[in-house]
Amino acid sequence: MQEGVKDWQLITVELVSLVVNEERSKIVGWKNPRLSPETHGLVILEIGCGSGAIALSLLRKLPFSRVIAIDKLEAAVDLTRENAQRLHLLERLTVFQHNVSSSSWECLLPWGLVDTIISNPPYVFHEDMTHLAAEILSYEDLGALDGGNDGMSVIKEILHLASYILKDGGNVFLEVDPRHPEMVKDWLCSHPDLSLSVSATYKDFCRKTRFLHIQKNGREHNRES
Repeated sequence: MQEGVKDWQLITVELVSLVVNEERSKIVGWKNPRLSPETHGLVILEIGCGSGAIALSLLRKLPFSRVIAIDKLEAAVDLTRENAQRLHLLERLTVFQHNVSSSSWECLLPWGLVDTIISNPPYVFHEDMTHLAAEILSYEDLGALDGGNDGMSVIKEILHLASYILKDGGNVFLEVDPRHPEMVKDWLCSHPDLSLSVSATYKDFCRKTRFLHIQKNGREHNRES
């Protein structure tokens, strides 16, 4: 198995686990079990769905959830739809072509506010693109890697979007560069109008801090694990 494929599979598992664990942890103190995330449903937005691995894993792990999956590439949208149909998950999936960097967020309004946003966005610093391993460059679309000068160009777009379409108390889960957690914290502090704060950071299988949990109008725990 190619290293790029192996790493992507592990990243998918970790991102999905973060969302599932967060939702299941809410059930313990849920006042009305009939309205808990496992019975009432959860609306999740995935930005940059690719093959649909994350979206479809979430649908299988959270059987009452609904997922809206978007990608800037038509081929990715088609592949996600095909995989959902093959796994009999298409009924709870809405997938369409959309570029968060150049398209209006208003096209997402028909589905209402969402509970969770999840994404593995382009986050590589532009100056680091030439230093990527050959197997990564051969496996990945460069447009899915390059995050601009600070690696945060798409991350910032996602966070701006979250301020509009995320429910109060909702969550954003992102894979990022290990340098990004502090950068994102500083950037959010300088944009208090977004009402977002970093709630937690998590390490990947190499023990590098690579995952961010951001909440809207939530309490800051700033814990590491």
